[in-house]
Amino acid sequence: MVKVMTYLRYVKVIGTMHVSPESKERVRKTILEEKPHAIAIELDKRRFYAMQNPQRIKLGEAVKYGRIGIIQYILTKVEEKLGEEFGMMPGGEMMEAINLAGLLGIHLYLIDEDINVITAKILKAPLREKLLLLLESLAVFIPSPLGREERDIITDFKVMMTQFKMKYPYLYRVLVEERNEIMAKNLIAIVNNLRARGIKKPKVIAVVGLGHKSGIERILNSHKAFISPR
Repeated sequence: MVKVMTYLRYVKVIGTMHVSPESKERVRKTILEEKPHAIAIELDKRRFYAMQNPQRIKLGEAVKYGRIGIIQYILTKVEEKLGEEFGMMPGGEMMEAINLAGLLGIHLYLIDEDINVITAKILKAPLREKLLLLLESLAVFIPSPLGREERDIITDFKVMMTQFKMKYPYLYRVLVEERNEIMAKNLIAIVNNLRARGIKKPKVIAVVGLGHKSGIERILNSHKAFISPR
């Protein structure tokens, strides 16, 4: 008799706050406890190599690359500011996953969409959404209270995501929903690859931003993996 399991059975999704020290600790603990066959992270090749070789890009250099360069420069500065506020530079939890994969000899997969494709989609956003996003992004540079626990930040984050979806339907679709589909598709391919190599019960740890966790899990849970009897 053929058994039917969803792909979520094989993938444990860790939803992290990219600038939270607690997220970094949770990634380390989960990987060490689960001992997965593969680790997947919310990065593409460009961001992966940039993280390995960090360089501070000046505004003048970003301008040379036009609108795409300027948008990526602004996003970088916003992340740096958040890192200062929360005591950890952006991507600390991703670096933890990368380092543990190397240390433990676990295959590492990059599952996110190419950053240049993402940026190009942002440039196609309706003018209203672009202007509103620009005005609201200035709030990131207003000092925020320190010492807040992660659970309080997560509560605020969930409210923010709901508001973001209502205010920016186009950006929400391309930044959240479409990337959820891409990352879930890549995770399914990883599981299939491990099973093809003879691993009957593959175990994959996926480290993604908190805003992607529920969406990816929902997609994985909707896809069936068929298991043939011995």
